[in-house]
Amino acid sequence: MRLLTLRTGNGTTKAVRQDGTALTEIDGFADVGSLLQDSAWEEKAKAAAGATHPIEGADLAPVVPFPGKIICVGHNYRNHIKEMGRDVPEYPTLFAKYQESLIGPNDDLALPQESDTVDWEAELAVIIGKKGRRISEADAPAHIAGYAVLNDVSMRDYQFRTIQWLQGKTWEKSTPFGPALVTTDEFTAGPLMTSAVDGEIQQQTPTGDLVFTPEFLVSYISTIITLNPGDVIATGTPGGVGHAQDPKRYLQEGQILVTTIEGLGQLKNRVIKEA
Repeated sequence: MRLLTLRTGNGTTKAVRQDGTALTEIDGFADVGSLLQDSAWEEKAKAAAGATHPIEGADLAPVVPFPGKIICVGHNYRNHIKEMGRDVPEYPTLFAKYQESLIGPNDDLALPQESDTVDWEAELAVIIGKKGRRISEADAPAHIAGYAVLNDVSMRDYQFRTIQWLQGKTWEKSTPFGPALVTTDEFTAGPLMTSAVDGEIQQQTPTGDLVFTPEFLVSYISTIITLNPGDVIATGTPGGVGHAQDPKRYLQEGQILVTTIEGLGQLKNRVIKEA
């Protein structure tokens, strides 16, 4: 299944299931995050027969608009580790992001007034569907609801002000996320992930080329803290970021950033100056 969060135009949202070119409302649920709170979410999504909307022109919110946690992984693709001059880590490098940073898959991406080193980072996002603590790697698949596309847009000047990255990673309305949660029966890590700026490919790597797999990350992170339905794990970016290029390249006003994972969909975000 493909599950999305649709903005209705009157200030509310609806959880919907994609059926070809139509979106079917899942009655009783304002968004995909609230749907995942129901232990029977999968059955209710499959059985939904609410009002329908065309997908063409649909105004989509971040697929999980209000996750309890967004945990991000740094240095998880060998080609990115190499371009940044680091060693392959023994353990995952973790940092947090907050829900205020999320934008929809087609929303404008605002360049903040305070930074002119705004970089792209295409990522595979894991969305949790079942609560768990100290989840074994073997049991992790049962706790994953599905996958989505995310771009961990980074303000590099702020990121490298200190050895802690958070201040460069969670700027307001900076993180495109969606378009859909694709359930695990329809997607497993492996297909190609790309990012492009104005049509020029910047990143192009299979999502299976990870140092730490989604299953390992679910197990490792849940050792530290309980993972709840709707929580998000951003699994890291591959090589090709602008900061590692010579000369360095950053997003500019008017550009279009497109992030794609085969089988999951596409984020397409116009870059604007923050008002």
